[in-house]
Amino acid sequence: MNIVEGLNRRTFLTNSLAACSAIGTGALVSGNIFADRTRLASQVTENTTNDALSPALKMASESLAALDLLEDYSATFIKSELIGRNLNNSRMELKLREEPFSVYLKFLQPSSGREVIYVKGKNKGQLQVHEVGFASLAGTLSLDPEGSLAMDGNRYPVSKIGMRNMLIKLVDTWVAERQLSGMTVNIFPNARIGDLSCKAIEISHQTHHATARFQLTRLFLDAEKGWPVRVQAYNFPGKRDKGSPLAEDYMYADIKPNNGFLDIDFSIKNPKYQF
Repeated sequence: MNIVEGLNRRTFLTNSLAACSAIGTGALVSGNIFADRTRLASQVTENTTNDALSPALKMASESLAALDLLEDYSATFIKSELIGRNLNNSRMELKLREEPFSVYLKFLQPSSGREVIYVKGKNKGQLQVHEVGFASLAGTLSLDPEGSLAMDGNRYPVSKIGMRNMLIKLVDTWVAERQLSGMTVNIFPNARIGDLSCKAIEISHQTHHATARFQLTRLFLDAEKGWPVRVQAYNFPGKRDKGSPLAEDYMYADIKPNNGFLDIDFSIKNPKYQF
């Protein structure tokens, strides 16, 4: 899939998201929906004196409010993650329910057909995994979401996937770094991801601070719905890099809200699944 962002004063290169890698995903701290909203609202209030960051936090707070209207959603989840020196790409079908937090993943690329289920408070906190190929002979696997097998080749566990988690994690990063000198905030009201109209927030550091997690981060908000549909993060360039290397890229496409998902949608007993 070719994704082209038109960002007002800047034109970014077409980023072709291929596909090929493992079980983990998203990014974040999950938790009570309303607690998340209250915490973010307090961050907006506390940071109103920071003229540069305040508009970005306000937009993030409004986006979180838009997510409060979603009880569940399905989407195509696309991610790129820098693991060591390798950029791992993957693409999967996602079903997500907010309460209780529940996830179903079906991999499209790589490992086409792999299925993963996670339900908070169920299955002893373990992932339920149906592998493909020879590995499928082992039957349904129960894995620790943060264990070495589940985390191999991934930056975050399945238990922390989702637009809400992704947004909160990014805002936490922004707020933690708000006092660093040389922070630049740009807001692009007419950005695009393919045919989708977006608002984009770009925050960068002109100085390589040891405490800064990334050199540059971008948040894309669906212009109509307000949902946080994509986050990109770039590392500070190293001696061998010509520019800032991509570290993380998470995108939720073809989002279908409020499907009325039931427990069976997050169960290995679902006859539509291959567990």
